[in-house]
Amino acid sequence: LEGLARTRRVIAMEQQAHGRTADIDRPFSYAQMADDTAALLDHLGIERADIVGYSMGGAITLHIATRRPDLVNRMVIAGMTFSADGAHPGVLDNVRTIQPEHFEGTGWEEAYAAVAPDPAGWARLIARVREQEDLFQGPPAEDLAAIGAPAMVIVGDADVVRPEHAVELFRLLGGGTPGDMGIELPDVRLAILPGTTHISLLHRHEWLVPMIAEFLDRPRTGAP
Repeated sequence: LEGLARTRRVIAMEQQAHGRTADIDRPFSYAQMADDTAALLDHLGIERADIVGYSMGGAITLHIATRRPDLVNRMVIAGMTFSADGAHPGVLDNVRTIQPEHFEGTGWEEAYAAVAPDPAGWARLIARVREQEDLFQGPPAEDLAAIGAPAMVIVGDADVVRPEHAVELFRLLGGGTPGDMGIELPDVRLAILPGTTHISLLHRHEWLVPMIAEFLDRPRTGAP
């Protein structure tokens, strides 16, 4: 956030039941979070935005791009799957069994307790995330292929996301075409970071900030 904010305005949204945003009695889904994000942009009078999403945020980004394409200028999707088979075998099974005690003493629990309106809501948040993964459903492949916005797909080579799945998303969004021999580079990019897991991806800012900034600042080519 700090690296990107040096050269651009950054809005860091804390979704329902996350951070400083209290939970409410309402469905908990990626599609709902996408609609909440769109509503925030509308409220702030922002007609188009570059959207960067990691993990859950990546899924939200894809839902925004399919539900409100008018809001998306460019998008960066890091460490996420668009379908249940996108993760390595057993990953989702582990997520579906997580319990609050698995996070005792971690940075996530401490950060939540420091800013949440109701620090006692931690266990409810974990239960909601677990239920959300049980019902996980990304946008259909045909909707992803119709997005059209410039995109960058990022995963770690030891991510929970299968590298083949990242390549599939990269191709669905319009990437995977040659850029030599006078052909313009496509507006869709793929980055697989070496020696990087799903969690350590968060700490690769020395790689991510210049890569993302250059992508966001690059003039659009219009190539497929």
